[in-house]
Amino acid sequence: MRIALVCAGSRGDVQPYVALAEGMKQAGYHVRLVTHEPFASWAEVRGLEFAPLRGNPRDLMTRIWHRRALAAGRNPLVFMRTMMKAFREFMPAFLEDTLKGCQGVQGIVFSTLGFPAYHIAEAMGVPAVAAFLQPQTRTSAFPAPIGAVPRWLHRFGWFNRWTYVAMELSVWNLIRKDINRWRRETLGLPPLSALGPYPRLYRGEIPVLYGFSRYVVPRPADWGDHIHITGYWFLNTEALEPPSPELEAFLREKEPVVAIGFGSMPLPHPERMARAITEALERTGLRAVVLSGWGRLPLRPSRRIFVTEQVAHEWLFPRVDAVVHHAGGGTTATGLKHGRPTVPVPFFVDQFFWAYRVHALGVGSTPVPAHGLTARRLAQALEQVTHDPTLRERAAHLGERLRREDGVARAVSLLERYLK
Repeated sequence: MRIALVCAGSRGDVQPYVALAEGMKQAGYHVRLVTHEPFASWAEVRGLEFAPLRGNPRDLMTRIWHRRALAAGRNPLVFMRTMMKAFREFMPAFLEDTLKGCQGVQGIVFSTLGFPAYHIAEAMGVPAVAAFLQPQTRTSAFPAPIGAVPRWLHRFGWFNRWTYVAMELSVWNLIRKDINRWRRETLGLPPLSALGPYPRLYRGEIPVLYGFSRYVVPRPADWGDHIHITGYWFLNTEALEPPSPELEAFLREKEPVVAIGFGSMPLPHPERMARAITEALERTGLRAVVLSGWGRLPLRPSRRIFVTEQVAHEWLFPRVDAVVHHAGGGTTATGLKHGRPTVPVPFFVDQFFWAYRVHALGVGSTPVPAHGLTARRLAQALEQVTHDPTLRERAAHLGERLRREDGVARAVSLLERYLK
C-alpha cells in the first residue's frame, strides 16, 4: 500500500514524522515522505521515497520575524494571523507540490502544517489520517496551545474549549479564500463554509493520532474514540554522527554541565540573551554546551562555555545534568525521555503549552519566557533544576516511563486499522 506522509516545518516538526514513516516502512508500507528539500537525505538513508516541498522553513521563520510576529508572540491571535499571512506567500507552491507528492497513493497521513493534504485525500477518495504533535482537538481539560494563556484561566472548562474555537476560526478564515479557490479550480470540490473542515474532525470522519505521551498530557475524558494518544515518535538514532573530540573532552570534565539552545527560533535580542546566559552561568558556577542554532546566539567559547551550531539532542542530552531550551515539542520530548530536568524558555504558541506541562509535572522550573529572560531568573531556574533532588527524581522516573513506550508501534497499529 502506497502512503504519502505530508509534513512541514523545522527539524523538530519533521523528525517525528520520519520516525513514523520508518515504522510504517518496516510494517510493509511503501511510504513517500512529502516535506521540505533540506530533509531529502533523511528519507534517502532510510529507503523512503521522497517528494519535495519548495520553500525552506528557515526562510518562513525569517519572514515571520521581519514582520515582527515574534515581538507579538505573547498575543497568540496576533501571532497566528502574522504567521498565516507569511505562509500565504508560500501557499501556491506549497499546494502545487503537496498535490504532486500525493499522486498515485492509496492513503494520506498529514501533519498540522500538512493539512492541505486532507483536501487532496477527499478529492482522490482515499483514506486520510491526521497525525499531530500538539493538541488540536477541543477539550475542557486544558486550553489550546496558542500562547501564554494565564494559568488561572486553565480551570475554566468553557474557556479552554473557546480557545480551540478561536484558534480554528482565526486560522481557517485567513486562508479560506485561497483554499476554497484551490478546491474549486484544481480539486473539483465544493467550497467549505466559514467553519472549515473542523466539523468533520469532530464527527470522527478523520481519525487523529497524537504523537506525545499520556504521561505528559493525560487523555481528556471528552475526546472521542477516534482520537488516540500513541506515545512519542522517536527516531532511531543508532547511526548518529559522533560529535567533535573537543566537545567530548569538554563533557568529560567532572563539573556539572547543562545544555542551552533555542533551536530554530530567531532571537529577538541575541546580545542581551547572550549576556544573561553568561552571567547566569557565572552566578551558578555551571558550565554549558551552547547550541547557537538558527538565531546564531552570539556567545564566545571559554573554559565555562562550549559553543557549537548544533548537536543531535539524542546524543547530547543524556550527557548533561539539565537542559535549557525553547520548549518546542520535539526538544521537550527528547529532554524528558532522557530524564533531564528542564528550564523552559518559551517564545510563542505551543511552546508555552509544553513549558506549562513540564512545570506542572514537577520535572522542570517555572517557565522563563524568552521576552523576560534575565540573568537572575535564569540563574534561579538553573539552581532549582540542578540542586532540587525531588525534581530530579521525578524527571528520572518520567524518563523511564517514556523510554518504555513505543509510540511508533502504537501509531502504526492504528494506521493499519484506519488506512484499510
